[in-house]
Amino acid sequence: MARRQWDSSLFACLGRNDEFCSSDLEVCLLGSMAPCMLYGSNAERLLSGPGTFANHCLPYCGLYLIGESFLGCNVLAPWFSYPSRTTMRRKFNLEGSCEALSRSCGCCGSCLEDEVQREKCESACDFATHVFCHPCALCQEGREIRRRIPHPGFNAQPVLVMIPPGEQTMGRGA
Repeated sequence: MARRQWDSSLFACLGRNDEFCSSDLEVCLLGSMAPCMLYGSNAERLLSGPGTFANHCLPYCGLYLIGESFLGCNVLAPWFSYPSRTTMRRKFNLEGSCEALSRSCGCCGSCLEDEVQREKCESACDFATHVFCHPCALCQEGREIRRRIPHPGFNAQPVLVMIPPGEQTMGRGA
């Protein structure tokens, strides 16, 4: 079964000019200024369990701060966040970086024929994408998720509206 392509490329940080344009701008700003918030939001939509945002945002934030403080750059958080990319690829049947490379240049063809080998290769590519292009990877994932999954806080359940009865008069029976 053919896999689908990502809705936007890795380096299309501002997304596209469509109905999600304002969401794409928000994703871009969060990815560059508060990646822990974007990662937590992505995990919340993707996994949609209670406490998902905090359980992903806080450890990411801690790793981000440790990396920035002691190593001068964000090198620890990508180790924590890359499995979300693999989960997303599997959930939405998206092609990975190796498949896209094979489609464009024809290399890696023998590696992609075996399903187990392909998944190992794609997981390694997911890791490399998060390590070397981390903000762009988070933004691409955020754009993809926002186009596919509504925010869990906006549960679109029908609302029952009660309409009061029309004007009534009380009369005396004669």
